[in-house]
Amino acid sequence: MTSTATVNKTLEQGAPRSSVAGSAFRTVDVATQHAVEQFLYAEAQLLDDHRYIEWIELFTEDVRYWLPTRMTKTNRERHLEIANEQQAAFIDDSYFYLKGRVRRLTSGISWSEEPPSRTRRLITNIRVTPIDNGELAVSSNFYVYRSRLERHQDWFVGERYDVLRPADLEATGYPFQIAKRKIVLEQTTLLSPSLSVLL
Repeated sequence: MTSTATVNKTLEQGAPRSSVAGSAFRTVDVATQHAVEQFLYAEAQLLDDHRYIEWIELFTEDVRYWLPTRMTKTNRERHLEIANEQQAAFIDDSYFYLKGRVRRLTSGISWSEEPPSRTRRLITNIRVTPIDNGELAVSSNFYVYRSRLERHQDWFVGERYDVLRPADLEATGYPFQIAKRKIVLEQTTLLSPSLSVLL
């Protein structure tokens, strides 16, 4: 098993080409892998369908939803490419602020999303590692396409590092909740006029 401290440290460092579990291959059983994949696909569908009220319920109340900035670095300084916790972030939300984003998106007066964007999310390369406290460290790649109004189009590409916590399937409808999410974009400069879509 991988320790929570190890996963947290890796999440904070955010090496863009390694999983949250490190370089060693540690796997889960097929049923768990399948359940995690279906959970992430269902989450993507909720967002593409603009079902934000249901989406926010996928997160624990102690969640951290973090999208650090990225800089272009030389090979020698590549480990400094992703901003750390003391540096800039596009988003660094607790559950309280994440709920605020959902309230704004569902209010009808979020001008960057009124009328709403059309989005399609592709989730792939899902890697799952067990943590010693029963949680799962999950890394995945994503591609989010957005079409807005009549002509505007943009996309977001990157990798996500999640910590999934087991949940009561009968009570929540899902086998997991997201206890931590770190999003690493491939872009260093966002050409999109707004970051109003959820990643």
